[in-house]
Amino acid sequence: MDLYDVIIIGAGPAGLTAAIYTSRSRLKTLLIESFTVPGQAVVTSDIENYPGFPEGLNGFELIDKFKKQAGKFGAMFKVGDVKEIKKRKLEDEDVWEINLNEESILGSSVILAMGAHPKKLDVPGEEALIGKGVSYCAVCDAAFFKNKKIAVIGGGNTAIEEALFLTKFADKVTVIHRRNKLRAAEILQERAFADKKIEFIWDSIVESIQGQEKIGSLRLKNVKTNEENTFDCDGVFVFVGYEPNTGFIKDTIRLDENGYVIADENMSTSKPGIFACGDVRKKLLRQIVTACGDGAIAAVSARMYLQHLKEGLPKK
Repeated sequence: MDLYDVIIIGAGPAGLTAAIYTSRSRLKTLLIESFTVPGQAVVTSDIENYPGFPEGLNGFELIDKFKKQAGKFGAMFKVGDVKEIKKRKLEDEDVWEINLNEESILGSSVILAMGAHPKKLDVPGEEALIGKGVSYCAVCDAAFFKNKKIAVIGGGNTAIEEALFLTKFADKVTVIHRRNKLRAAEILQERAFADKKIEFIWDSIVESIQGQEKIGSLRLKNVKTNEENTFDCDGVFVFVGYEPNTGFIKDTIRLDENGYVIADENMSTSKPGIFACGDVRKKLLRQIVTACGDGAIAAVSARMYLQHLKEGLPKK
């Protein structure tokens, strides 16, 4: 079984930046990209705050550039879903065994960059109507709602960015938010309030999603008055936050109460040889630019860890 210097799990901005740095340092690098969970960046419709691209670009374009750059320096890629990480002895060296669906891979160090996935509302009707009007990705599904009436649940940056994107397709977009004001950046709020296709329902939550073969309506409740009413729509896009993709490592390293990896400023986790970067890590700001910074630091920390192993120095 081949032994890689670094195995990076996750092919978003953090993981790809780490791959650029490790492979450029001539470390044998393998990047594992999930088969079932798409990265958040790659499905982002319009990125306008990434330095160096004043005209903006979409997430797929940016991630494609990252991949080509990592490949240029020798990074190798594999598609698969990691099931387990465990420590293993290999010729008196502690290494990490990564178990995929039908194979195992060995690495002297691991960089976790799995990112996060959208939270669900966990209300009646949601699960049954996924793909039948319920969506968590505007870029993926907006075209199915041309000239339709749709709802967007949430009030943060992602919700408002996607609401603005959806106006290119839908006749009307109604943002439903549990508070009486948005949490999104001011520039996004200004655009949303100025868009004639966007309306708002404040202080309200979704109690259930109704429909058989497709969505027909939402059952809403006002959180201040407890009044309930029905809102007719053809689709609903849910953007109420994210959950980290850390299920397979919850018994391996230390996580916080929300499942995010606890890592220090050097991206080191509770286990020597395992580093974490990007949205999977407990941190203040989850943006592409901060993910890239995390990835670079994690790569350098992994290189230093491997150097200490080679020289027989205490692990860091």
